[in-house]
Amino acid sequence: MTPDAPRRGPGTTTTARNAATGAGRWDGRLWALLFILSGNMVLDAIEVSVVLIALPSIGADLGMSPLTVQWLMSGFALGFAALLPLGAWITARWGRRRAYLAAMAVFAAASVAGGLADGPALLIATRILKGLCAALTAPTGLAIISTTFRDGPDQRRAVSVYSLFGAAGFTVGALLSGVLLEAGWRWTFLFPAPVALTLMLLGLGLLPPDPPAAGAPAGPRPGLLRDGRLRRSALGAASLNGTYAGLLLLVTFQCQERFGWAPWKCALALLPACVPLAVTVPFAGRLVARHGTARLVALGALTPFAGCALYLWRPEGRPYATGMLPVLLLVEAGFVLAFAALNLQATATVPAAHRGRAVPLYQTGVQLGGVLTLPAVGALLTAHDGYRPALSLLTAVSAVGLVTAVAGLRAPAPGAGTPDHHAQETP
Repeated sequence: MTPDAPRRGPGTTTTARNAATGAGRWDGRLWALLFILSGNMVLDAIEVSVVLIALPSIGADLGMSPLTVQWLMSGFALGFAALLPLGAWITARWGRRRAYLAAMAVFAAASVAGGLADGPALLIATRILKGLCAALTAPTGLAIISTTFRDGPDQRRAVSVYSLFGAAGFTVGALLSGVLLEAGWRWTFLFPAPVALTLMLLGLGLLPPDPPAAGAPAGPRPGLLRDGRLRRSALGAASLNGTYAGLLLLVTFQCQERFGWAPWKCALALLPACVPLAVTVPFAGRLVARHGTARLVALGALTPFAGCALYLWRPEGRPYATGMLPVLLLVEAGFVLAFAALNLQATATVPAAHRGRAVPLYQTGVQLGGVLTLPAVGALLTAHDGYRPALSLLTAVSAVGLVTAVAGLRAPAPGAGTPDHHAQETP
């Protein structure tokens, strides 16, 4: 998922911003810092896709039904959603650097515990814990970028790199899962540990000190959801994310259990559902600037609905080229078209002073899409032999996003004082 562009906050300091030696001129230390922060984004994205492909193997080995084993996916999203609204408050109390490094250490420990777990309860608990850690590291990394790189082209370039790494991580995880599962599903949980520890140790020497405190931020303000654009963006993104996650869960079980495909073949089959976003992320800002957010959000809601409706009509999925592939491409097209636009639209009419609290509310909505949809899909896959009940649910979820997007097209445009200016920013 593409993070929202960082914006100037009250804790920004001239000293921190001057760490960037000049527009377009970054020294080796700045590049190293950016790659460490971006590496964590890759790790978070890998956590989702590598476990997704492993779910049927884990379920068969530990005797877990689709309803139970899906908690390895939705548990991570649940932990992320639960802590995200409090992330700014925690980092204000502990400091960004300390919170980031502590979360990476706990993330590594939870990875080891998950790889050694011998039952569902501990395995699911480690996934929730890792989601909690990601809720600290992902936004904190973006906040560090916002106070280290100069406003303007430098910062936009840094966020573009950060976003590109995050988008590419899902693809890397899908490919990596096929390799790791040859050695056993436990390696899909163990391998992040040394990666997280390496990033943490490198961060010890490269993460900048915290800027001077400007007062602890207040907690989340649900009242901000009275803003129509923020509310519609959160609901639209929840629908998009829930549809996407639920469909990939269904397809993974269909490929491995119904078709009898090996995990590596399933991973390759899912690439059309993740590669296009990674390729198009660098151009997302230009796309929004040219077409505006509302139209892109509407188109990005239409294509997943069309994909789910098509699969509901023909749930066999074979042959792949005319069965499953068009569905995956249509749902992925929703992310390519709409996800950056949703991120930007979410705070387009929120006063600048409140955006720091609006973004966590929006991102919580994104995660709740998976938290609510995945268990429902898992329950339907467990209770029914066929796929139509689960596909009916996903079609309904995608329809919610489409109706919300159409309502956004009919909503009045922002006033003169709050133009759709975010369209000019690169996410």
